[in-house]
Amino acid sequence: MELPRIPNVLLVEDAPELALLYQDYLRDEPIDLEHVDTGRAAMAKIETAPPQAMLLDLRLPDMDGRDVLDRVIQTNLPTDVLVMTAYGDVDVAVQTMRAGASDFLTKPFGAERLRGTLREVLRRHNGSRRPGARRNGSGKPDFEDFVGRSPAMRDLYRSIECAARSQAPAFISGETGTGKELCARAIHRRGPRRSKPFIALDCGAIQKDLMESEIFGHIKGAYTGATGARAGAAKLADGGTLFLDEICEMDPSLQAKLLRFLQSGTFKPLGSDRTETVDARLVCATNRDPLAEIAAGRCREDLYYRVHVIPVHLSPLRERRQDILPIALHFLARFARQEGTGFVAFAPVVEDMLEAHDWPGNVRQLQNVVRSVTVLHDGEIVTPGMLPAALYPVVPPRRRFEADGALRTPCGKGAIRPLRLMEKELIEDAIAGCGGNVVEAAKRLEISPATIYRKRSAWRR
Repeated sequence: MELPRIPNVLLVEDAPELALLYQDYLRDEPIDLEHVDTGRAAMAKIETAPPQAMLLDLRLPDMDGRDVLDRVIQTNLPTDVLVMTAYGDVDVAVQTMRAGASDFLTKPFGAERLRGTLREVLRRHNGSRRPGARRNGSGKPDFEDFVGRSPAMRDLYRSIECAARSQAPAFISGETGTGKELCARAIHRRGPRRSKPFIALDCGAIQKDLMESEIFGHIKGAYTGATGARAGAAKLADGGTLFLDEICEMDPSLQAKLLRFLQSGTFKPLGSDRTETVDARLVCATNRDPLAEIAAGRCREDLYYRVHVIPVHLSPLRERRQDILPIALHFLARFARQEGTGFVAFAPVVEDMLEAHDWPGNVRQLQNVVRSVTVLHDGEIVTPGMLPAALYPVVPPRRRFEADGALRTPCGKGAIRPLRLMEKELIEDAIAGCGGNVVEAAKRLEISPATIYRKRSAWRR
């Protein structure tokens, strides 16, 4: 069995007394720590053996520390950079985050602050984040227009590649907001029909009596208001891809016509006796359980088995929490550019809130939250007060007992306490309930152990 790799960390600090102090702070950390005192020595190290993380002082005797950071980013080295700077250089530190630094520490800082921040940087590195992606929000997707490197997303990318090579119908399933149309477009762009049209139709958004015309078109006078002939989606997609979203919401009578179209490649426009032939690859999607829809009589079983040839599933965001922050940063970079705001990162507590939320609306909901922040606010860092109230955790009041043992539940205005205190109590209660096991408590709370360590160290200061 392969043993876990000990992270390599490079400390770049020219002041001997500070270098010794930081090394002492990190003495018991499970890392392989090296120290250099010049920018040139740091350059030589990262060129020959790039570390997982680098603690970088910006004021070096032979060069500006930002030159070292630029080298890491420009050559796409797999190194997360944690900048160390004096208190008066906070603006410079923010600029380095825009350039690609993962985080920064303002001198002087204590042992727990250094250890907690480094642990968080290493955790994110081990979560397969691209170097520099956390703070600079480069906006580059991982695959087509998708962002995410969780096992579920890697499985999705493989499914898209397989579906793209085939001409058989593909059936995409997933909750609302997971990106089903994005997936369909990726299948189209990766396949041999990429130069032909991609026509998308939302079966749940079109009136029942207009649906047949939307798919197959109509001739002049086919119905009241049909003042001219109109080509439908099937005709427009000839040679390309026809994407039918929410197919389970299609009227059963129209499902029979769609089945005949799939079997023969022919159809008749509404009101016409003329048969037309097209060659369109079909991709369908639904946010419902198709087997339940069949049992309820809302979906034809023969149609389902005709379109369910290549299944592709999109997991909800709550099942791949490690993708939440990369996606949020992707949107933050995009919308900050569009809205002309200066956001470059999320505050640590905001990151925790984003990762802890279940996101019932999935990626679409996360996208809307980030966009709302960039429209309504401005600044360098997204703080908790900028988030909608729905993202704040609902924490039940702590139970109290009277002297006689009766349960007393706080109520009224006096029971309202600061969120930070409620969060602290909830975390400490979880740790106590797990017998002091921080890792188990973090698992139960659905946050990382590093987050608990960082918060507890902050509470002690």
